[in-house]
Amino acid sequence: MTATLFQIENLAVDVPGRRLLDDISLTLPAGQVIALIGHNGSGKSTLLKVLARQIPALGRTELEGRALQDWSARDYARRLAFLPQHTPPAEGMNTRELVSLGRYPWHGAMGRFGPQDHDAVEQAMTECGMGAFADQLVDTMSGGERQRAWLAMMVAQQAGTLLLDEPISALDIAHQVEVLTLVRRMCHAQNRNAVIVLHEVNMAARFCDHIVALKGGKLAMQGSPDELMREEALQAIYGLPMQVLTRPDGQKVAIPA
Repeated sequence: MTATLFQIENLAVDVPGRRLLDDISLTLPAGQVIALIGHNGSGKSTLLKVLARQIPALGRTELEGRALQDWSARDYARRLAFLPQHTPPAEGMNTRELVSLGRYPWHGAMGRFGPQDHDAVEQAMTECGMGAFADQLVDTMSGGERQRAWLAMMVAQQAGTLLLDEPISALDIAHQVEVLTLVRRMCHAQNRNAVIVLHEVNMAARFCDHIVALKGGKLAMQGSPDELMREEALQAIYGLPMQVLTRPDGQKVAIPA
């Protein structure tokens, strides 16, 4: 039986004059890479921000069987790391300094780094392939290198769950594959969870284990990549006729019909 990461019941998010998410109930399984997909404005980033406790919501949401509001801020940060779509500036910081920020939930602003903190930072940079960039300024890196530096910061946080809001939206195709390959490897090798907002349906099907699709703030489907990559399912989600092709390696690819 698959363990549950998030349990969501009757979730709704309102802003003045508009409901962004409406009566969403679903189970996000543990130990998997989960994609949140859907058209622009479907509520993907809003749902991710609810899971990250960035915005309030109606209904009930649990992490590992415990209501979100029952977690202390520090305990939640130790369990979960959130990377927003637009990362804050890292002006004047090198990679090691950025990655070290991931240790904040473990020692606090005034705490001193100990051997365990230094080890966590070095291991995170190694895992994300950033060891050679430790002393390089983050602002001088390519987009793919910067994303790997931010991922290393999340790894140093030692959180079991990663929430990533469109981590490949500003990257070229080579760096998109690089970043998603890294995330998938990080999760499967180290028994982490990831929930990722993605626009590109083929990337979601290729790199993720479980798919949640939203449409107009409502749940449109959830299931495996194979369940997603069906012409009728894709048309229901995107409102566009889609054709699904199968490559020689068995990977399915969706294109507009």
